[in-house]
Amino acid sequence: MKKFFTAAAMTVAALTVSTSASAADIVDTAKAAGTFNTLTTAIEAAGLVDTLKGPGPFTVFAPTDAAFAKIPKAKLDALLKDKAALTKVLTYHVVPGKVMAADVKPGMVKTVEGESVTVKTSGAKVMIDKANVSKTDIAADNGVIHVIDTVLMPKM
Repeated sequence: MKKFFTAAAMTVAALTVSTSASAADIVDTAKAAGTFNTLTTAIEAAGLVDTLKGPGPFTVFAPTDAAFAKIPKAKLDALLKDKAALTKVLTYHVVPGKVMAADVKPGMVKTVEGESVTVKTSGAKVMIDKANVSKTDIAADNGVIHVIDTVLMPKM
């Protein structure tokens, strides 16, 4: 896997959130956080729970409930009912491997969905496509979660 993080972005450490030594898998970690309810509902609706509970490792750019709230309700409801489209959107938020914030570098990164996201850095600010990374390095047994403020949308 091509790494997209480097030591040059260690200033991102100011955003870093650490978890306890007994981490859970990606899905259970997201559920426990309490701010990813829509994401976990979407993961269940898409049938991706077993995959994201699997060995991984995965790097997940996890949109918060507030990020999902930016999508008009009718569009979000339709997306949650369209398993193929939902799977495409959710896998666009996942990169193979466990990539920590200290390893970030700008560039294109291929997602599990197949398309690439654009990683941009500016000082301590990191963006994935048009989403701002607000918290980093939330450890899970099978990967890591980085919190984003916008739902990423692949070409449909």
